[in-house]
Amino acid sequence: MPYILIIEDDTAFGLMLQKFLTKNGYGVQISFTVNDAKIKLNETDFDLILTDLRLPNYDGIQLLSDIKKKNPKTPVIVMTGYAEVGTAVKAMKKGAYDYISKPFTPDEIAMVIANALRTKPTDIILKNGMELEKLGEDRKNLGAEIVTGISEASKKLDKYIMLVAPTDMSVLITGESGTGKEVVAKAIHDQSKRKDFEFVAVDCGAIPKELATSEFFGHVKGSFTGAMKDKMGNFEAANKGTLFLDEVGNLSYENQIQLLRALQERKIKRVGSTKEINVDVRIITATNEDLTDAVENGTFREDLYHRLNEFSIHTPTLEERTDDLFLFADFFLTKANESLGKKADGFSDDVLNAFKQYRWPGNLREMQNVIKRAVLLTTGKEVQIVSLPKEVIQPHLKDTINENFSKSEFEKERIIAALKRTNFNKSKAAKLLKVTRKTLYNKINSYDLDL
Repeated sequence: MPYILIIEDDTAFGLMLQKFLTKNGYGVQISFTVNDAKIKLNETDFDLILTDLRLPNYDGIQLLSDIKKKNPKTPVIVMTGYAEVGTAVKAMKKGAYDYISKPFTPDEIAMVIANALRTKPTDIILKNGMELEKLGEDRKNLGAEIVTGISEASKKLDKYIMLVAPTDMSVLITGESGTGKEVVAKAIHDQSKRKDFEFVAVDCGAIPKELATSEFFGHVKGSFTGAMKDKMGNFEAANKGTLFLDEVGNLSYENQIQLLRALQERKIKRVGSTKEINVDVRIITATNEDLTDAVENGTFREDLYHRLNEFSIHTPTLEERTDDLFLFADFFLTKANESLGKKADGFSDDVLNAFKQYRWPGNLREMQNVIKRAVLLTTGKEVQIVSLPKEVIQPHLKDTINENFSKSEFEKERIIAALKRTNFNKSKAAKLLKVTRKTLYNKINSYDLDL
């Protein structure tokens, strides 16, 4: 029986959650204070920890770090508000397996917990000097299919991917969090001559300085305390394939020197070994920081920067890809239906209007999470406005009151977007819009669209 610790200062909510999880076959303890939680963590090995990020007299992110330091292999799910996207992202980087936004339904929390407990011991990676479970594939990768869109920004992105993929040039991918930088890296790999070999992704921001050498190049048994057996490093694992280094700007100066040497010589040595190993690896890196500033400040080596930046690609935000908004929404709707066993076949006009008005600070990842939650709450054929979190709804409501966005203009834009997506094939566009071909023709005539 899996054993869960709940850390929640809201007594009523915590007890209700404990009752629900107990009824579903889990062993559950609950702590209403951080001090009590630390005592329980010292006394018991829990299979999963569920903690609120907002706790009195203690920082939730610090508590997460404390938990992962003592219990590196235990998955931690953090509870947060939908308005705290930035905090949730920070929690993920600090080692949280997943986050769930309040208010949530019993089915939603049960699904998140089940996914976390299904994580295999082999799915362990190093992060901030601690071991933690990898994110599930549906959270870690948004899906390579979503790279291509109809917006100018998406077309440029796709053009650059197609241009650089067949080469062996090192690629630096820049962009905000949640824009799909790893998706772009994987797309480059999948369209390259190395596609039949490994694509190895490494979070450089998660590797402590003292362990980075071992992670990159491996080690031999007995080379340092804790080296219980020989270990293959990331360079060897990616041999003949692609090594993707995410958040490369977080590497220490010493680790940058080691990385530069490996790239120049194309040879590595495992820690504790004198044997050189030839490696043939393509390097793709990503960052959400400006590395040129880091070079100017002396925190990032200029020679390494130029070695990594033979070709650069910027991943656009959702605000830069507004023409793709509904394509992405449909994509995530399909994924959510498959994941949750649902059959929602579209969004109401109010929902689509709200999507268009919202800024999406968390980009594609936030949209995926919002739609997945909305689909879970949907009982009919269409996702309705009541299923969306309040910060997505509010801009829409405000705009509706001000009458700045007419239904007819919205419908007109949808038709144009669908026609562009289908290369102006009206039959396919009608199917995409979920209307009859005759209705589409009537709409086109009504809006006097010269197509």
